[in-house]
Amino acid sequence: MHNFLLLSPEVAAARTAGKPIVALESTIISHGMPYPQNVRTAREVEQIIRDAGAVPATIAVIAGKICIGLSDEQLELLGSSPDAMKVSRRDLAYVLAQARLGATTVAATMICAQLAGIEVFVTGGIGGVHRGAETSFDISADLQELAQTSVAVVCAGVKSILDIGLTLEYLETHGVPVLSVGQPGFPAFFTRESGFQADFQIDSPEDQAAFIRTKWQLGLAGGVVVSNPVPADAAMAPAEIDAIITQALGEAASQNVTGKKVTPFLLGRIKELTEGRSLATNIALVKHNALIGARLAAALNHRAA
Repeated sequence: MHNFLLLSPEVAAARTAGKPIVALESTIISHGMPYPQNVRTAREVEQIIRDAGAVPATIAVIAGKICIGLSDEQLELLGSSPDAMKVSRRDLAYVLAQARLGATTVAATMICAQLAGIEVFVTGGIGGVHRGAETSFDISADLQELAQTSVAVVCAGVKSILDIGLTLEYLETHGVPVLSVGQPGFPAFFTRESGFQADFQIDSPEDQAAFIRTKWQLGLAGGVVVSNPVPADAAMAPAEIDAIITQALGEAASQNVTGKKVTPFLLGRIKELTEGRSLATNIALVKHNALIGARLAAALNHRAA
């Protein structure tokens, strides 16, 4: 299995030294933001993690290897290449076997992080149950991955383009705990509140680590969602973003946008309709998640020592 893994020198040194490591996805670079903001944001997020005392490990599939930690040149490649495939669980073997360039989603990043022994993963927002899933069956593979892969995922909730209530119901059915940081409410990516509650509010990284360690020591496999709301000064007004999302969803339906193309289409259209303000919110929440994730990784590392 580890023949497929290629650790960067920084990540390899961190593992040898016993330092906390934080996994980062690459789909947010290749499909989530435009160039060059995507590469610049990726580098800034990595630096936030370093400054907080942990080591970043951005994950992607390059030349037949799962790369755990990327060089500046590899970040540029992912950020600027139109050929990067969006890789989830079902795609991972194909992209590796064909030596294609692949950017990992939440699900694939969780798999790769667990293979590399990394317990904390930072992203923007997880996937979920899409609106209208009762007829389309469009449910993100991220949710099933959270049910079976033991990685803590720090996020700003789920994107409000999704059915948040059904997403939380799905997670409950599969025994995935949903924690919140700083508030009892579950955030909705662009906004701090979704109208739904998290399962447990646990604010300090030490208490979060105690909860997660206890879960895994009990033999309860699977992930934990650590939902961290977007900073208040970067949040969007709920009424405004809801109206824009409704418009974007209608346009996606009228243009027959389906499958993996839905989320990139919606995020791109929302960026246009908000004149770039949604991208600024996206960047702010990812950076905030990086700080929370680095602190959690350090606390988990301390409890393992």
